Amino acid sequence: MSTEAAAATPPRHLPRSIGAVAAGMLAIIALSLLTDELLHLAGIYPPWSEAMPQPGLNLLALGYRCVFNVLGAYLTARLAPRHPARHLWALASIGFALGTAGAIVTAPLKLGPAWYPLLLAVRAWPCTWLGWRAFRALAPRAPA
Repeated sequence: MSTEAAAATPPRHLPRSIGAVAAGMLAIIALSLLTDELLHLAGIYPPWSEAMPQPGLNLLALGYRCVFNVLGAYLTARLAPRHPARHLWALASIGFALGTAGAIVTAPLKLGPAWYPLLLAVRAWPCTWLGWRAFRALAPRAPA
């Protein structure tokens, strides 16, 4: 490859791509755990050592986790050096894989309703898509 062709080829942005996906994941996990802790401290959730069988509390947890997933997806798309949709596919895939592993591990422990860990895994795709829609709606447009 000639020097001119090499100069025209954009540099690889692998570290920035990994960082964008990691930032989205970290935001989702940190916000979820922080909110969990605040609800435990407020006495809304039972202590960490006890099961939480109440469907309403599990729906509450699922709800704010979905919101945080949308925010994490938006952050990932915003930080992506190029092709934000590809980064969101990676984010959703990782979230689905982690959620599925969590469901497999925690379902036999009967920590709450059986549907909760399954929905945690499945929600990765639609919530990430909503983050993509938010990014597309809020991203600055290039002048025509």
